[in-house]
Amino acid sequence: MSGTTTDYDSAPDSEFESELAHDDPYADPADDVVRTEPSKALVWLLAIGALIGLVASATLLIERIMLAEDPGYVPSCSLNPVLSCGSVMVTDQAALFGFPNPILGVAGFPLVLASAMAMLAGGRLARWYWLGLQLGVTAGMVFISWLAYQSIYTIDALCPYCMVVWAVVIPMFWYTTLHNLRAGHLGAGLARSGLTRTLRDYHLLGPVLIYVVIIGAIAIRFWDYWSTLL
Repeated sequence: MSGTTTDYDSAPDSEFESELAHDDPYADPADDVVRTEPSKALVWLLAIGALIGLVASATLLIERIMLAEDPGYVPSCSLNPVLSCGSVMVTDQAALFGFPNPILGVAGFPLVLASAMAMLAGGRLARWYWLGLQLGVTAGMVFISWLAYQSIYTIDALCPYCMVVWAVVIPMFWYTTLHNLRAGHLGAGLARSGLTRTLRDYHLLGPVLIYVVIIGAIAIRFWDYWSTLL
């Protein structure tokens, strides 16, 4: 096995993985397509991303509590008419399920962080656990996409701490999905597909495009304000 695969344990540990490992039409002797274990890079991404997301969510929750106690309180992330957490916090979108949205981050990010720490310590996650992580990061991606749209086009204000959460959820979703595709957790056919191989070869393209779309939308929507700063 070449140096590019030292972060993976490519030995199949079940009949499902054994089936994937044989007769792979896209197999490269120097770089196996099917990998049952995540790379160290992915594990560190999950650990660092979850830690950053937790800090941002907890800070936002504290700011929300302080605003609830004192309606005249100005949150530390209310910097100008556009970058204004206070304007976002008081909207219905900021409590979609009847409680402040940051509670979801405070509850969810520690689970991802604990999972990453377990893997860094040598633990190995079962397929069902990876599917659970996939469900979690997918739900997070859908949620932050909706929040981004609401902030940009409905609320007309941006929450800096919220954008930190957006920034970490995007790569966590993307690379968890890519790992699950390659490991066959989402199906043997997808693991062998040309789509998965292409996503692997151009893995940076996805998150970069998402960032560009969001930044472009922000730049265009609030251009009247940004132009006054030039």
